[in-house]
Amino acid sequence: MMKSVSKNGLHAYYLLWSTQVLSALGSAMTVYALVLWSYQQSGSALQTALLSVCSYAPYVVLSIFAGSLTDRWNRKAVMLVCDTAAALSTLCVLVLLEQNRLELWHLYALNALSGLMNTFQQPASEVATTLLVPKESYHRVSALQAMAGSLNTILTPVIATALIAFSGLRLVIWIDLATFCIAFFTLLFFIRIPRVEEGKPKESVLRSAKEGLNYLRGNRGVLNIILFLSAINLVASMYEAALPALMLSRPGAGQEALGWIKSTTGFAYLVGSVLVTVTKPPKNKVRVIYWTLVISMCTENLVLALGRGLSVWCLGAVMGWLPIPFMNTNLNVLMREQIPVELQARVYSTRNSLQFFTIPLGYLLGGMFIDNVLEPFMAAQTAGSPLISLLGSGKGSGAALLFLFMELAGVLICLLAARVEPFRGLFQASKRKAKKHSAI
Repeated sequence: MMKSVSKNGLHAYYLLWSTQVLSALGSAMTVYALVLWSYQQSGSALQTALLSVCSYAPYVVLSIFAGSLTDRWNRKAVMLVCDTAAALSTLCVLVLLEQNRLELWHLYALNALSGLMNTFQQPASEVATTLLVPKESYHRVSALQAMAGSLNTILTPVIATALIAFSGLRLVIWIDLATFCIAFFTLLFFIRIPRVEEGKPKESVLRSAKEGLNYLRGNRGVLNIILFLSAINLVASMYEAALPALMLSRPGAGQEALGWIKSTTGFAYLVGSVLVTVTKPPKNKVRVIYWTLVISMCTENLVLALGRGLSVWCLGAVMGWLPIPFMNTNLNVLMREQIPVELQARVYSTRNSLQFFTIPLGYLLGGMFIDNVLEPFMAAQTAGSPLISLLGSGKGSGAALLFLFMELAGVLICLLAARVEPFRGLFQASKRKAKKHSAI
């Protein structure tokens, strides 16, 4: 099968990308505002983390089948239907809020629905990008996607916090719905996604999903990277559970500090994304993926655990997130180059199940450890004890202790990955390939 890219595919992609980025910003502001609302309502890291658990659980469980189903459907229709269902979930939140009946369990149920829709929307969107973009533009488009994510991260806390202060949660949700309408009608009327020319009859859903698994089993290099990232995601998702608990509880912190750290994270990601676009693509993408994660895991968690004051925490965010666009861009290019376009949806879906199943587990474990183990443990420490001197006292010190554990766990995972024989073989194979290319 040959990939069919329309003549104006890249122009269509830029239009699709810009409106989807706007809609993603609106959605991210709602998510951010609801995290603040839920922590203020419950004061529990676990109950707040369950918002993300409910979003990721259906995504992880069903992703392995989503790609094979998406292959059978019109990808544009899948994106439209899934985005609409997610918008209806947001509208339900608004209605419940207007009636003063919004409760945490409502958000859990609606997040689960949104996660289910994202399960099908994500592989459809990935393949749509591949179909719209010429191969020589993969690196540029991957960097552009990373840049959009960084801008989203910068603007989300700033705009959401300002809107909440000005008019409350309701205004944030109304803006989210307005950006959805812009993206929806742009995709509906102005974007044509080329079809994939199938070279063989369609298989059953189970057989098609199995094909994604078989591809990864036959391509151990790609599978090893996915399993390594799965272990990293377990630690990284604990970060998302611990950060609100740390910032909304620490003296001298609060909503403003959380917003500044989130914005600084986005700024660092943006700078990294710009650097990716102006640097020459590396010959050994695997090494870039590995070493950027080593740098990230060795810095931010330690600074957040031991740091005092907003400037120090923001410095940690810069050190941790500046390398990540290099990792994401090289991973995206590696996947697009290695996986045939007619298999991408089902392979991406299998990858999502394997690589991201640890994320809801990490959220859950992070919240449980903070609420039930680490906060009580730190509360039992006597004044002047080494841990109190190191991490401080009071609510939030348990979250700081979790960041210290995450630092050690992340570094250990990276060290073990470099020593495990299959991963060392992958490095060596990638190095030989790089030398071969340089000799041509």
